[in-house]
Amino acid sequence: MRVQRCKGTRDISPEEMNRFRFIEGVFRECCLKGGYREIRTPTLEYLHLFTSTGTLTPGTLGKVYSFLDWDGWSGERVVLRPDATIPVARSYIETMQDQGLAKLFYVANTFIFEETGKENRERWDCGAELIGASSTTADMELIILALEILKKLGLAKVELRLSHAGLIRALLAEFGLTPQEQADVFDQIMDGDRTAFTRLKAKSPELRDTLSPLLDLKGQSAGFLRNLKALFRRDLPEFEPALDNFIDIVDLLEALGYSYQIDIASGRGFEYYTGVIFQLYTGNTRVARGGRYDALIPLIGGQDVPASGFALYVDRLIGLIRPEVLNEHIPERILVRTSGDTPDMVREGFLVATRLRDAGYAVETDLGGQPSTDVRWTLELSKEKPRFVVTDTTTKKKSEAQTAEEVLGLLGGKGDS
Repeated sequence: MRVQRCKGTRDISPEEMNRFRFIEGVFRECCLKGGYREIRTPTLEYLHLFTSTGTLTPGTLGKVYSFLDWDGWSGERVVLRPDATIPVARSYIETMQDQGLAKLFYVANTFIFEETGKENRERWDCGAELIGASSTTADMELIILALEILKKLGLAKVELRLSHAGLIRALLAEFGLTPQEQADVFDQIMDGDRTAFTRLKAKSPELRDTLSPLLDLKGQSAGFLRNLKALFRRDLPEFEPALDNFIDIVDLLEALGYSYQIDIASGRGFEYYTGVIFQLYTGNTRVARGGRYDALIPLIGGQDVPASGFALYVDRLIGLIRPEVLNEHIPERILVRTSGDTPDMVREGFLVATRLRDAGYAVETDLGGQPSTDVRWTLELSKEKPRFVVTDTTTKKKSEAQTAEEVLGLLGGKGDS
């Protein structure tokens, strides 16, 4: 029988893991400096945790990995988590709700079935959640944090796209739909069906001219949003709170010098969001998404607590990290070889390797077969003088030393400096 991995899964190679850990390291550092604390939730959660929030729309319900957790007498249906935010919200309710503000981050895998097997069914996210703050400043903190992380990862030309779930819901309320019809159309929009708005305009021609500026809202500025607010203030006052919030956010972005694009129909995958939605792209690749989800925690049994967050798509970012950026953060490697395999020489080799590692270098001892082209330096140990010969594999220059400290001097001191 052929040995192979499961369909729709992938092995992350050592080279890719270097990128993974680099992404994770930059993310963790930025979050910790921003006052966020790390959390880790179980891979298994109860199915009802996700169905109660509306996360599993009709288009996604059949794409989760679920099974019956049976103890011999009874059982509960559980899932491999299809989303990482909801388990964090559940953990907040169980263990942190009396603490007020919670700033949390995580690195987690999620699982979504994809029929062809060509897409990954296991996906990795780096996410941050800000629970207990409802202000525009909180939304801005998360947007800026996500942009800062991508900047430190060396990504060029990151595009920020904005939408607003509150505006989408207010729009749907104007078309005379029943609550269930509104929920169905919202799910269609969240599932990426951009024709849903077009069908609404055709269904209600009397509203088409009034609502077209919002339905087609794309690439506009804060000034345009203010004009819309003035237009709708008399006839459609229910739009005002969402528009005010949206205007405040884009005003702050402009004041801080950040560029953005508005695309009101770009909310795919944000079923439980209630306010601003932001997505980050490099080229045509979406690498992050986030937004406000004030209704989520009450939906799963918690208090009426506001919340917002974002997630970076690690699997996509792995392929976008430039080698020159990555290499700046990888310790330079040394291969230590001895002139013999006597106990004294082997002992000396390990002692020198330990000393170099303590100085910040990545050091391997020669076990036979390691090519010197994979390392920056080779270090030859001998009983005779010179005791050490250092070879720079880039320049082919050889240098001699008598002590480990002299070797460090030749290498330039600390390897992580």
